Amino acid sequence: MKTTNRQRWLLFLVLAAAIAADASRLNNIGTGPSRLFAICADELAASSAAPAKSIGASKDVAAAPPVYTVSSRFSRVVVVRLRNDADLLEGLKTAVARERIKNAVILSGAGSLTSYHVHVVSNTVFPPTNAFIRGTGPYDLLTTTGYVIDGRVHAHISFSDTQKTLGGHLEPGTRVFTFAILTLGVLEEPASLQRFDDYTWR
Repeated sequence: MKTTNRQRWLLFLVLAAAIAADASRLNNIGTGPSRLFAICADELAASSAAPAKSIGASKDVAAAPPVYTVSSRFSRVVVVRLRNDADLLEGLKTAVARERIKNAVILSGAGSLTSYHVHVVSNTVFPPTNAFIRGTGPYDLLTTTGYVIDGRVHAHISFSDTQKTLGGHLEPGTRVFTFAILTLGVLEEPASLQRFDDYTWR
């Protein structure tokens, strides 16, 4: 079994207490050495029971729990309409800034597109990598989902033509054809989604 520096130091104190105990018997010293024995025993037990810390781990950043939840009501619902040729992501960002939305759930989105630009995850080990996909329409916008996290838009879309359905993380360059209608549920303060999409928090 490996011993830590703290445990080695405590063992040294135990030895020192033993020496002091012998001295006390010669000099009729009271209960001081036995008290030292008790303190050392308690500290050694606590040290052995304490969980080991990862070398190099930040003391300020705790690991993410297996399940983390935030409860909130919607303070309001914001419906956004984007016209022909609007950039879907930039339009969402403009609406969030105009409405001063800090944290929200993107509940829905529908319309049509003339082009798309998304990315999808392209590996299964950390750090994650992304594959970026572009194309031109026509496409029906089937869903828009995601979150506003501390004022930052994290949105995903799905869309289809007569042959296939595609989707991914929304990027600049996704253009509206007829219109796009998006619905956001704004969370009440002080609910926060900070770190919800931080893959390093694990």
